[in-house]
Amino acid sequence: MTIYNEQLSQYITNLFAKEDPALQRSKEESRNYGLPGINIQPEEGRFLQILASICSAKKAVEIGTLGGYSGIWIARGLRPGGKLYTVEREAKHAEIAQAQFAAAGLHEKIEVKVGDAHDLLPGLREFGPYDLVFIDAEKSGYPMYFSWAVENIRIGGIIAAHNAFQGGKVAAPGESDPQTTQMRNFNQLAADDHRLLSTIYPAGDGTLVAVKLA
Repeated sequence: MTIYNEQLSQYITNLFAKEDPALQRSKEESRNYGLPGINIQPEEGRFLQILASICSAKKAVEIGTLGGYSGIWIARGLRPGGKLYTVEREAKHAEIAQAQFAAAGLHEKIEVKVGDAHDLLPGLREFGPYDLVFIDAEKSGYPMYFSWAVENIRIGGIIAAHNAFQGGKVAAPGESDPQTTQMRNFNQLAADDHRLLSTIYPAGDGTLVAVKLA
């Protein structure tokens, strides 16, 4: 039986995912400017960095930049000369994130695209195929973003999508709010796609992870 709780989460963070000044600053600036407090957890960030390293990622896409916290983790896992394209709908969020990337010394590794991902992703196709795609945006858009990712990553590439647990609601039979239903349907979509090898990494709010097989 798997036992996972806040104590173990903190243990992982303390041992493997301590935040350096750049990561701490990213979170603090997000709070100072009133951005939503929905950053991934440090252990989840470390996991994304490891995913990028595992697949030797040189080209990656992030859908949902927020204040740049997750982008810093991903960029640090890229190979030398690697590039992360991160898409953010809100211009204010993108501006804050850009400043954090510069402060972390990653401005040459990360390019921020400002606008609706539904409009911007078709234009990113020309720079693919990609090695890694991370999805952390509005849940109604997950199926479209996932479909784009499957079409635009290489064989052996990795797709990761945050909030797979939707605050734990996906496993609660009585929960049927729109976002929970959307996330259940999304998780099922990934599980049923035979082009992928998929599972959920059960830390934080859960990250769905899929490897493209064909």
